[in-house]
Amino acid sequence: MMEITADMEAIIKQAILSFVATVNEDGTPSLSPKASLKVVNGVLYFADIASPRTIRNLKRNPAVEINVVDIFQRRGYRFTGRASILPPDDGEFLVFADWVRATNGPEYPVDHVVRIETTSISPLLSPAHVFAQPPRSQEEIRNTYYQKYGVKPVGESPEVLCAKSTG
Repeated sequence: MMEITADMEAIIKQAILSFVATVNEDGTPSLSPKASLKVVNGVLYFADIASPRTIRNLKRNPAVEINVVDIFQRRGYRFTGRASILPPDDGEFLVFADWVRATNGPEYPVDHVVRIETTSISPLLSPAHVFAQPPRSQEEIRNTYYQKYGVKPVGESPEVLCAKSTG
């Protein structure tokens, strides 16, 4: 299993939404958004809250790829691996299901918990990182996309935001 670094875990937390790709029975791809992707003790997990097709696909073929990108940093990671669907009485299942309910509310069903054994991890970088000349800092890129999307980071004073955007 590949190591999940602190940066990868931070991107997962910041991005919130990830996309899980599985393979349908006819060989076509199936893509499902997940807001429950989390790293626990260096291992990736996600919950099946409303994704019966994802679970059907993984039961038949455990191949999985997960893309997670922070839209403001314009970077992320591609995690490829094999999925295991944990039984409901498994300790890992219970801990993860408790986290989902504590985060989202007790009414959220956790039908399955999926554990990913990562076999490959690669960085995802947008053209903002690759082609900009002269190269821009991560802060410049982030501020550009905050402005583009009309977003102000939570917890920062207007003075800090102004200083970041001008300098």
